Amino acid sequence: MLLLMLSRTLDLARDRLGALFAAGWGYMLLLVALNVAISSHLMPVTGFSTGSYMLEPLAGGLGADRERALRALAALANVATGFSIAVAYLRRVLLGERAFPLAFGRRHVRVAWKLLLLGVLFVAFFVPLLLLGAMLAPVTGPIGAALLLASPFIALMLVQRLSLVLPAAALDDTMSLKDSWHLTAGIGWALAFAALAVALLAGLASGLWVGLVWLIGNAFVPATGMAAELRSALVPMGVMVIVTWLFGSLHATAYALTRERFVEKAGLSLADAERAAQRRTEAERARARAAVRSVLGDRSGRE
Repeated sequence: MLLLMLSRTLDLARDRLGALFAAGWGYMLLLVALNVAISSHLMPVTGFSTGSYMLEPLAGGLGADRERALRALAALANVATGFSIAVAYLRRVLLGERAFPLAFGRRHVRVAWKLLLLGVLFVAFFVPLLLLGAMLAPVTGPIGAALLLASPFIALMLVQRLSLVLPAAALDDTMSLKDSWHLTAGIGWALAFAALAVALLAGLASGLWVGLVWLIGNAFVPATGMAAELRSALVPMGVMVIVTWLFGSLHATAYALTRERFVEKAGLSLADAERAAQRRTEAERARARAAVRSVLGDRSGRE
């Protein structure tokens, strides 16, 4: 299931790259304008030593607090614009929608709320697992150490099982966290490892983008001025677009596996959806058998 999800995600990302730009070009221009404005406020007299304000070390002195605040605002604005691109991309891929290039409304607020909720849930899952592993490590040795190392992956798996609420919110589907948990039964680990692989791929692609912008900038762009500000803005804009593109494709694939009417639009086959449904059925049966064994065990213990 992991290879199926990864291969279909990468196929979708490759085949629908044009849809990403067609749906999100307005937000991408907004990202450039936003980051150019931030770059003009943060650019030192001699220019950015790293090529972009996002990569520049924090300056000391009286302006450090202002710089931190500007960077924090820039990060929030980049994330908000990034998930707006994701919403437009998902709706273009799965619904064929051709909307106005710039929009922000209730749908985007719902996606933002679900994204924030999943972040809080990740912390809520991760911290207790981490503390439990830290407490068990001195007592149980390898078992506690294994739990300590595995805690972020377990938390990631749990959150990924709930993550279908993100594409659902983008498509005006009223899917709840409970529905997402039920629909991802049997494919939770595959979805978690696919998310990890996509994160590594996004990191590699982002590193290549940053390196490319740095090389071209050093060769052709002056250290200061409007061109340098544009070079600085292209780094966070490109990274955000790459992350949105890959994770949007992953969520479109995972969502389509659980919603048969979107199977073909996401480049999947009915056989792919049937495999996911079979895994879900097997997981539900295993859970039911475990519940029956538990009840029978309690009865035999009382007798």
